[in-house]
Amino acid sequence: MGQAAHQPVMTGADYLAWEAMQAERHEFVGAEVFAMAGAEDRHVTVCGNAYIALRQHLGGTPCRTYMADMRLNVATLDSYFYPDILVTCSANDRASPLVKSEPKLIVEVLSPSTAAYDRGLKFSHYRSLPSLQEYVLIDLDTRCTDCYLLGADGLWVLHPFASGQTVQLASVALDITAAQLFAEI
Repeated sequence: MGQAAHQPVMTGADYLAWEAMQAERHEFVGAEVFAMAGAEDRHVTVCGNAYIALRQHLGGTPCRTYMADMRLNVATLDSYFYPDILVTCSANDRASPLVKSEPKLIVEVLSPSTAAYDRGLKFSHYRSLPSLQEYVLIDLDTRCTDCYLLGADGLWVLHPFASGQTVQLASVALDITAAQLFAEI
């Protein structure tokens, strides 16, 4: 009986070297590489609106806000993601120009092809980040926003905001009106 063929496994370090040579972005999860799809106009617009609100609110503080092209490392899983928006207040992250690993807040704008993943497995991966305090999911179709906030007891609590309501981002003490968040949509 023959032996099974050895399948080489890509490590996080292999991925980083490979990704630096690619024209498109790829996430790396569980030793697998996944191509990132482009986004539609309203997705990009809402991301930009949320980024601007966060960036202006956090200006002059140690916190930094990043959009879609900043890589996030989840070290416990040897995985790398590209969240739509992340906020970090970490000195370690400020010293790392290409990869962040200690986000306080992550925002994902849902698309039909990724909504289930963002709500499920991706959130599960993000929850392993000790620094993460809040995870926000913005639904473009319903204009509803779900904010998951880490409680003092270690449990994630859902704070839903219906269409038209002001979204309260507790981790950074910022309220974003629906008009701000969905401007030009």
